[in-house]
Amino acid sequence: MWISTVCDVAGKWPATARRLALLLGLICGLAPFGVTGAGLADNGSYFRIATGTTDGTYFPIGTLIASAISNPPGSRDCADGGSCGVPGLIAVVQASKGSVENVGLIAKGAVESGLSQADVAYMAYNGLGRFRGGAPYDGLRVIATLFPEMVQIAVRKYSGIYAVEDLRGKRVSLGEVGSGTALDAEVIMAAYGLKLNDYKVVYFNLGESADRLRLGKLDAFFIIAGTPVPAIEDLAEQTNIALLPIHGATADRLREKFSFFAAATLPAGVYRNVGDTKTLSVGAQWLVSTRLSESQAYEMTRALWHPSTRRLFDHGHPVGRLIQLESALDGLAIPLHDGAKRYYREVGALP
Repeated sequence: MWISTVCDVAGKWPATARRLALLLGLICGLAPFGVTGAGLADNGSYFRIATGTTDGTYFPIGTLIASAISNPPGSRDCADGGSCGVPGLIAVVQASKGSVENVGLIAKGAVESGLSQADVAYMAYNGLGRFRGGAPYDGLRVIATLFPEMVQIAVRKYSGIYAVEDLRGKRVSLGEVGSGTALDAEVIMAAYGLKLNDYKVVYFNLGESADRLRLGKLDAFFIIAGTPVPAIEDLAEQTNIALLPIHGATADRLREKFSFFAAATLPAGVYRNVGDTKTLSVGAQWLVSTRLSESQAYEMTRALWHPSTRRLFDHGHPVGRLIQLESALDGLAIPLHDGAKRYYREVGALP
């Protein structure tokens, strides 16, 4: 019960306490390990949400979602100022390498849900890209599109690297192996005529990539995430950085070929001394599987869009403000879960 209480509180702290909240979120992520059944002695149930690395965006957003849908046994009623989540449910976050791993964990039943880029979900559902050759996971379902994720390519300012084409022969981290970032980074580099043997490819997590760039041991790294990304915020405070633009004819061709890419602009000031940057984005989605019952999915979707959750998103993380009911059905490339579909029809969001 102590862990569930910590999980509930961590997601409700303001952005100024973000790093401490993330630490407590990690504690929440440890809760399901060793739990083999869904039930607890007091009739509660664990619901695991696979997220991403602790210094990215998925982890804190997953923590907020976990807090929103949780309603541990013994909690006060929603009407009395208590939790407005699913009665008896304890949601916990689990750190991971990101989208590709999360989809695999859902497919295997190792977690009940996860966050993923829309493109990765589409490829997994249809057995394309990195998932080619395996059985398509057609049991994957969407609860909601959450927010746009920006493609960000960080370099040191004054390094002589001003465009993606300048990365030829450079040391470039594409993100962790198995991440959605790595999947799309390879596609983007190839679109600019850079095959894997045209540059020195490495696969580091976000934290290590940022550290190596700061120390001059890396020339560039990719991250696809909602902004601001804490690791890049910290890097920009310590080192003069720039973000490479992805726009023009090459970006247009990418969007024509892959409909999950959208044109986007990262505004000036998101990171210290980094100006407007034209780039691409993909939607971040909350995924489950058909193993989740219609009634459970309905209750979780209802809790996700409850007015109390709005306050949680608005004050829990800068990206949380972008999570809106009006955009919950944007960019759906795979089916909605029937329970989510029922909720959206009830509120008039879905014909």
